[in-house]
Amino acid sequence: MAQLGFCTLLVFSGLLHHIKSHIKKEDNPEGKERPNFIIILADDIGWGDLWLNRPDNSTPTPWLDSLMLKGKRFTDFHSPASTCSPSRASILTGRHGLRNGVTHNFAVGSVGGLPLNETTFAQLLHDEGYYTAMIGKWHLGHNGSYSPVHRGFDYYLGIPYSNDMGCTDKPGLDLPSCPPCVHRSMRDATPKWDYLCLKMRRLLSNPWTHGALKTDMQQRQSSRFSQPGGGSAKRTTWEGGHRVPTVVSWPKKIKHNSSSDALLSGLDIFPTVLSLAGVKPPSDRRYDGIDITDVLLNDSETGHESLMHPNSGAAGQYGDLQTVRLKHHKAFYITGGSVACDGESGPQQHHDPPLIFDLSQDEAEETPLDPESKEFRSVLKQVEREREALLWDIATDRVSAADYTVIPSAEPCCEPQNPVCRCHRLK
Repeated sequence: MAQLGFCTLLVFSGLLHHIKSHIKKEDNPEGKERPNFIIILADDIGWGDLWLNRPDNSTPTPWLDSLMLKGKRFTDFHSPASTCSPSRASILTGRHGLRNGVTHNFAVGSVGGLPLNETTFAQLLHDEGYYTAMIGKWHLGHNGSYSPVHRGFDYYLGIPYSNDMGCTDKPGLDLPSCPPCVHRSMRDATPKWDYLCLKMRRLLSNPWTHGALKTDMQQRQSSRFSQPGGGSAKRTTWEGGHRVPTVVSWPKKIKHNSSSDALLSGLDIFPTVLSLAGVKPPSDRRYDGIDITDVLLNDSETGHESLMHPNSGAAGQYGDLQTVRLKHHKAFYITGGSVACDGESGPQQHHDPPLIFDLSQDEAEETPLDPESKEFRSVLKQVEREREALLWDIATDRVSAADYTVIPSAEPCCEPQNPVCRCHRLK
């Protein structure tokens, strides 16, 4: 599964909400009702950990179970990457790491973060009058202009980086012992855009979490849950590295207890949210996500024709789009490099021609197609065409470069006696 910033696989979960608009009239002169949104990202949840994806699943998640029954579940939804920072960057910008510059995780001592010339959907919604909030783990830069309050969020309460990278955890708990960073802008008010990032899977079975989310959902009347990665192959591009459970709920808009097999990605959150809000993205760059409004609100099954999965720390170069999903086929140009529970890692292997699997017959990716077969040759031509087209598109696009410099003075404060950690150490 994909990881959002620890040494395990990561999950993406997001919630989409619609209620009466509380946007200021001066920010919405036409008086049109616009949707409110909540997106929840929860690390370390695999595709088989929730709902009916695995019949023997016994994890108690009553609120998420009810959300599934009230909304639409997606069976073929993927994290944009299989680690934390690149997944979050792609969700917020709708662009692959090769475009937005974030190809691997930032460290606790990282100077930079998501490049400042990249635009998040929070910034765009904020500029259109939305109140915005980010709660939980950020992991896209914690110094100066890289913090959430400078990337479109009016309010921020959370952990600036992955909480296994700094403060010592208490025995038996997956929570940091130091206080979270708290920022509140001058424009503070009840947020109508919420971005809630939960570090671990344990939180999903925590009664407090369920209660808090349930209360919020009842007030807002709808919700959406998806994930940035999930499974047992963190950092890799195997299905276990990025295929994640996802559900969207929107009362009176989305059919209850419905499902979709469309090929979708966390990259699609950016264009879809903006489309529903009636906001146009910047036109001076290109995007990898697609607007899936028709999939959400109607019976459309039109998703991506192809998806590219980037290396997030296993084999190959960071960010390389080394694995291609084409409908129900999947091609690997590089495998190996993943770290097992005992610390051992498999050898990196380049494949020319690539390994191609038919996921409709071989979901476990165990037996690649025969390179001499007609099916293999036909799929290979399409795979190479799709991959070359995207790489050329990126090469001719406006791309960013993240600063991955690490220095001790960039580490945010971690002082349990401090009531508020404001993360401004770097001079």
